[in-house]
Amino acid sequence: MSGETVITVVGNLVDDPELRYTPSGAAVAAFRVASTPRVFDKQANEWKDGDSLFLTCSAWRTLGENVAASLARGSRVIVQGRLKQRSYEDREGVKRTVVELDVEEVGPSLLRATATVTKTTGQNGSNGQQQRPTQRPQQPQYAQQQYPAQGYGDEPPY
Repeated sequence: MSGETVITVVGNLVDDPELRYTPSGAAVAAFRVASTPRVFDKQANEWKDGDSLFLTCSAWRTLGENVAASLARGSRVIVQGRLKQRSYEDREGVKRTVVELDVEEVGPSLLRATATVTKTTGQNGSNGQQQRPTQRPQQPQYAQQQYPAQGYGDEPPY
């Protein structure tokens, strides 16, 4: 839809994702992400944590099932979705408003971790879209020798 607020949030899962099913059988995984900026304190001449943003997220259907099967509390994730504002009355009759993220994409952050991708199969696994391969093509033997696994050096490979 036009006019929706789409954002990307990088943070850590506060809890394990909770997978539930609607009465019609649609899966939904609920989880919270804490995103904490790092700010430089000029007076102390050091980096400090800023104020954390806690965002409740909902991932629906196959995405929700995959989130529940793949991610756990403490996982660093990259989440993209649409912000939704919802108002309700709590048990005491006080009107409250919350902002939540309706997730479209989510994945682990590979900054300080590794992940193994496993393609899902099944009736709804592709959602009618063509699936891309999850593994990179094998490099030729000479390429593996030219670019060592320990990383890039200062010298060009040629």
